[in-house]
Amino acid sequence: ALMCYVSVGAPVEGIVDFLFQRQMESLEEYDPLTSPHATKIFLNGVWVGIHRNPAHLVAAVQSLRRKQVIAHEVSLVRDIRDREFKILTDQGRVLRPLFVVENDVKSQICGELVLNKEHAEKLEADRDIPLDMDKDEREKKTFGWHGLVNEGVVEYVDAD
Repeated sequence: ALMCYVSVGAPVEGIVDFLFQRQMESLEEYDPLTSPHATKIFLNGVWVGIHRNPAHLVAAVQSLRRKQVIAHEVSLVRDIRDREFKILTDQGRVLRPLFVVENDVKSQICGELVLNKEHAEKLEADRDIPLDMDKDEREKKTFGWHGLVNEGVVEYVDAD
């Protein structure tokens, strides 16, 4: 509970363009008879399109979030049973941090934490930064919690 974060809102402009570049089909083009198993794509509760290969799309968007291309507070929810993929960027959502477990079956660390010895060493090196250093300079040199988030070791998730 101490590490919770309340979202302040993230821009959505680039997300819709990215989805269309990744073969999202607009609702105007969608024919439920020809694509009955397509996954619905929602952005902040608004149905914006459909996708025929949601696993690929979800992996691509997750990768962008882990690389900090899109804000860490953007929530991604894939409901396989209901065939829905929800992207939430709005403000006021309570988020909690979780350590990331690698789920790419092609990865050597599949099923393991992304957190590794190098991250622990960076965190430990933070203790050697002089306390009397200028605050801004100290923040630049400190890896800390933000470093874990920026490197995709920790993700913030909401109740969805």
